Amino acid sequence: QVQLAESGGGLVQAGGSLRLSCAASGRTFSSYAMGWFRQAPGKEREVVAAINWSGSSTYYADSVKGRFTISRDNAKNTVYLQMNSLKPEDTAVYYCAARKFIIATTLDYDYWGQGTQVTVSS
Repeated sequence: QVQLAESGGGLVQAGGSLRLSCAASGRTFSSYAMGWFRQAPGKEREVVAAINWSGSSTYYADSVKGRFTISRDNAKNTVYLQMNSLKPEDTAVYYCAARKFIIATTLDYDYWGQGTQVTVSS
C-alpha cells in the first residue's frame, strides 16, 4: 500500500513558476514509477509527466515539454514537478500517482493522491 500527498499548489501569475511535491509513504517507494496528472474543470484527467523507478527515464506531455521537469528523490520518498513559464491553460488540479516500476502514459496507476490546485492568472 502506498499513500501519496501532494503539496505546493497555489495561485501564480502567467510566466511564473511553482514546484509541486508528492510525498509517499512506505519503504518501497523506489520500486514505483510515478506520474503527475492534471484535471481542469469539465475536462478529462490527463498525464503531464512521468518518471520510472530509478529516475533514468521520463515522459512529458507535448503541452508541457520544455517548461516542466519531473524528478524524484528516493531517499526522501518524494517526487517533484517543477513548473516554469506557467500559462493560464495550466490551471487544474494536479495529482500524483504511483505504479510498479514502469512508466505508463495512461491513467493505469495503482495509487493516487488527493490533488493540489494550481491556478495561473493572466
